[in-house]
Amino acid sequence: MTVNESAAAPATLSRRRIGVPDIVFFVVAASSPLTVAAGGTPQNFATTGVLGVPMMFLILAAVLALFSAGYAAMSRHISNAGAFYAYITHGLGRVPGVGAAFVALVAYNAMQVGLYGLLGFSTAGFLSSSLGVDLPWWVVSLFFLVVIAFLGYRRIDLNARVLAVLLVCEGLLVLVFDISQVASAPQGLSLEPFSWSALTTGAVGAAFLWTMAAFMGFESGAIYSEECRDPRRTVSRATYIAVAVIGVFYAFTAWATAMGAGTDKIIDASREHGPELVFVLGERTLGSGFSTLGQVFLITAVFAATLSFHNAVARYFFALGREGVLPPKLGLSHPRHGSPYMGSISQTVFAMVVVLAFGLFGGDPMGTLFNWFTNLGALGVILLLVCTSFAVVGFFRRDVRGENAWSRVVAPVLSGLALLAVLYVAFTNFSALLGTPPDSALNWALPAVVVLVGVVGLCYGAYLRSANPAAYARIGQGAPQD
Repeated sequence: MTVNESAAAPATLSRRRIGVPDIVFFVVAASSPLTVAAGGTPQNFATTGVLGVPMMFLILAAVLALFSAGYAAMSRHISNAGAFYAYITHGLGRVPGVGAAFVALVAYNAMQVGLYGLLGFSTAGFLSSSLGVDLPWWVVSLFFLVVIAFLGYRRIDLNARVLAVLLVCEGLLVLVFDISQVASAPQGLSLEPFSWSALTTGAVGAAFLWTMAAFMGFESGAIYSEECRDPRRTVSRATYIAVAVIGVFYAFTAWATAMGAGTDKIIDASREHGPELVFVLGERTLGSGFSTLGQVFLITAVFAATLSFHNAVARYFFALGREGVLPPKLGLSHPRHGSPYMGSISQTVFAMVVVLAFGLFGGDPMGTLFNWFTNLGALGVILLLVCTSFAVVGFFRRDVRGENAWSRVVAPVLSGLALLAVLYVAFTNFSALLGTPPDSALNWALPAVVVLVGVVGLCYGAYLRSANPAAYARIGQGAPQD
């Protein structure tokens, strides 16, 4: 772009570009069905020894459905690409809103950058084993970074079409795997994984954390509220659909995996094969071609998740720049594509610096970049979910706006308390996610980052109140409504 074009760039995103299916694709792609099936679920079984993982998906889906009731109600009255930041601002105040914005930026950036470690490592391994091409993982990551930067710069509906194709292929592959395992269950079909005893035996707290991590991204529908065709209905419908799809589909996949391995063997099989378990079971029922196809789609699945989180980060940068919390240039949108291109560029540069640093200095792409960063991000998102639940109550306390008591009080309070319990378990069992010894300094150092960032945001919000009243007044206000 030229200097004049940049100066004339608007501070609004492209309008009326996407509908309910598009947002569902963004949301479900962020949670990545194949990544959960191949990585999260076997890891959950293996590290916790809990057979009731399928039931945990349904329980957490119910909790997040409670959260979605208040979240959807608020989305009918607030349209802002800042999502959590805007909701917490309107419900709890501007200073807490800025604190939430800082946590959101760190959490989503961490999730997105961490995924580059998995994406580069998985792709480099596949290229080496299948084609004999040996490339450093970080070179592969940078290639994908350029592709994602291009898509993030373009219109949102192009991103939606790309994600739709990738997600449909990925979902069909997982569904075929599920059906094949149910049809060939060596010990027959059993509902034991849904029993109380299966749910309460093993490291239950850690298992809930692994399961909660599979839902990360479900809340991102509101980020696209300024770009959807009907903001009052699209976000709420998409959020409910995404929670239902993720909860039921993942529960079925976890149960099918247990049936394929055998109810009394699934935990040992997960410990033996780890992320390869899906491919081992799939080869047994579907042939050797399944493993190769599965590895290809695992790469596209992680790519889709990385693209989804990139779009979320870009929109947070945009919302905060537009309202003066961050430098105003971040609040510029592309004159032709209507994309938050400055936010997209900023996220790309940040990711590139981190990936290059890890690559050039020999950092571990999986054990450190992926594991530490994505779990740090997940912890931040859980904190934001808790704050948003209570922000819903605060928002409707002043004006019920035609919403019923269930959506504005009962469901948010119940979800807030349940998520607060999940947050407590996350802090006290963080070593289970990191795979570190109980006495490792990382177990408190990484959670401390989330708390510290939130405190810095609160202090910055208080500073804006006195130092820049004009910017303070714009916090959480978003774009003018149509």
